[in-house]
Amino acid sequence: MATFLYLLILALTTAALLKLYHSRGRKCPVAVNYHFTRRCNKTCGFCFHTATTSYMEQPNNAKRGLLLLKRAGMKKINFAGGEPFLYTKFLGEMVDFCKEDLHLESVSIVSNGSLVKESFLEKHGSNIDILAVSCDSFDEATNIAIGRGSGDQVPQLYKIGTWCRRYGIKFKINTVVCRLNYEEDMNKHIDTLKPFRWKCFQVLIVAGENDSKDTLRDGRKFTITDQEYQSFCQRHSRQKSFVAEPNRLMAKSYLILDEYMRFLDRNGREPSDPILEVGVQKALESVYWDEKAFKDRGGIYDWSRKQVPCTGGSKELDW
Repeated sequence: MATFLYLLILALTTAALLKLYHSRGRKCPVAVNYHFTRRCNKTCGFCFHTATTSYMEQPNNAKRGLLLLKRAGMKKINFAGGEPFLYTKFLGEMVDFCKEDLHLESVSIVSNGSLVKESFLEKHGSNIDILAVSCDSFDEATNIAIGRGSGDQVPQLYKIGTWCRRYGIKFKINTVVCRLNYEEDMNKHIDTLKPFRWKCFQVLIVAGENDSKDTLRDGRKFTITDQEYQSFCQRHSRQKSFVAEPNRLMAKSYLILDEYMRFLDRNGREPSDPILEVGVQKALESVYWDEKAFKDRGGIYDWSRKQVPCTGGSKELDW
């Protein structure tokens, strides 16, 4: 009941905020994904945010941009990449700033998990609401074929799940459903890991990122039909944490801020100018963001951390 009431209040307050901004002819960036680096230590064949640059914003400038987003209505920030744990000093500084200075409702991180260490979570975990780890298969050979695995992806995932419970962080799993894994049954592992949210994306092709032999990644060989994606979803529908995200909901429902602090446009147009130069509203006006799809895919949910670690949270997961 408490969770339901919290979600209801969150949805109502966020809806009211969006309505207020719309009445003023403005967009409200409620949840933003900040891909502060494109560098990664993995080579996932379907990656749609590839290492085309090595640029990374200076910490003071990044904080200034995050403050602008907060003033424009941002409630949730998600740090992504590339692989954000390649830069733990920058990541830790941004996480702490967003919670201790900006007082955001939710601070989350998406990682491939390979570089996550307990020492980082011990130091910064109280300021992290959600840690999402990408896991596309529980078969290490499949992970290696995808380009994400190194032979220890699964045991590392279990370690991170244990650490998250230990430090009161909500543990999330992200899975890209593709040609190599859509027939896999992952129920046994999800039953054991018990993520609070398991988001399963249909592999997505993005122009200029992973759509041809001339791009850094060519994801076309990983694509599946809508029916094949649905078969994976049906196989795992009993999981309470399961969240399906087909291409129709995913493609244009995310507000993605790139390493230059520009909003990316998934509608074929150029990125916005940097928010540090033109401000948040002008940048938002120059890109397409499908707010309806954002709501339809469950973009507003129970995204704040637990106040205290769960009882028995130090127990190791047995995989």
